[in-house]
Amino acid sequence: MESPLKYFADVRDPRVDRTREHLLEEILLLTIAAVLSGASGWNEIEDYGRTKIEWFKSFLRLPGGIPSHDTFNRVFAALDPEELEKGFVAWVASITQLTAGEVVSIDGKALRGTRGKKAIVHMVSAWANSNNLVLAQRRVDEKSNEITAIPKLLQALELSGTVVTIDAMGCQRSIAGQIVERKADYILAVKENQGHLLEEVRDSFRMLTADAVAEQMDCGHGRVERRTCSVIGDLTLLENPFQWASLKGLVRIQAERFHKATGKTENETRYYITSLSPDATKLNQAIRQHWGIENKLHWILDVAFGEDLSRKRAGHAAQNFSLINRLALNLLKQDKTSKLGIHGKRLKAGWDNNYLLKVLAN
Repeated sequence: MESPLKYFADVRDPRVDRTREHLLEEILLLTIAAVLSGASGWNEIEDYGRTKIEWFKSFLRLPGGIPSHDTFNRVFAALDPEELEKGFVAWVASITQLTAGEVVSIDGKALRGTRGKKAIVHMVSAWANSNNLVLAQRRVDEKSNEITAIPKLLQALELSGTVVTIDAMGCQRSIAGQIVERKADYILAVKENQGHLLEEVRDSFRMLTADAVAEQMDCGHGRVERRTCSVIGDLTLLENPFQWASLKGLVRIQAERFHKATGKTENETRYYITSLSPDATKLNQAIRQHWGIENKLHWILDVAFGEDLSRKRAGHAAQNFSLINRLALNLLKQDKTSKLGIHGKRLKAGWDNNYLLKVLAN
């Protein structure tokens, strides 16, 4: 059985020898299997293991039986998150083929249940839209923000030929430069945090003629949305365009949403800068794909995995368990043998041991 576990073989066991009643690799496997099967907390993982102990004994050693929920908590609180994340990135790289032009979206998510005496845990993830996979994650340092986590995340990834999309927090010259250095292109949202640049981009669309315009219509979720993408390649109204690596275009998205239930229409205008050539159709599609990280990752983690409700606060437990959730989500999304949704696949994994093994082997 091929599984992600071999990519975590170098993760150091934080326990002293005399307290190692359970094997680290078996603790990891039990946790992944339990999360795939619907577990979301340490007690549930212990109960799951005890319920299926005879099955697990058929291929695991389990020298101390099934670990207690306290043991799971202590181990995950103590594991080095950087070592776990390194193994996760290596595993994802082994199953992923990032094609030219693939949109890699980067965005942050707060683990709201971790709010307590310490600062809330905030994770930044990279999402590959075509591959439908989480590529990597990094924690935002306490008393900091996503600007410090994004460069570390980019450094961990192979991005050649991709298009990296980031919301306004990532609209930084250094981040644009790092993306270009890694042989990728960027589309960065421009908002008030780059006030001077925002005004220059707005002025460009007021005073210059767009080089290309493309329109896209979407219907669903009780609304009709029209998005008009306009692109300008003339950067003369920007004070220092050369300070942005390989900057080639300014982008404006004008979105009009009609809500069928209320009959109301909403209008929104958003601005971006990009290293891509002024192809309005391509840019419109790439910007639309950026929201996949919200709809296909963050929303599912909260609704199907209950991540926002998780109250894991000891040590590195919240950060490490968030990685297990993302690993499980990747495994479930890679499974093509079942047409069920994520919730249905987790139920099936809990009921059907053979299906669970298939998912683990992806």
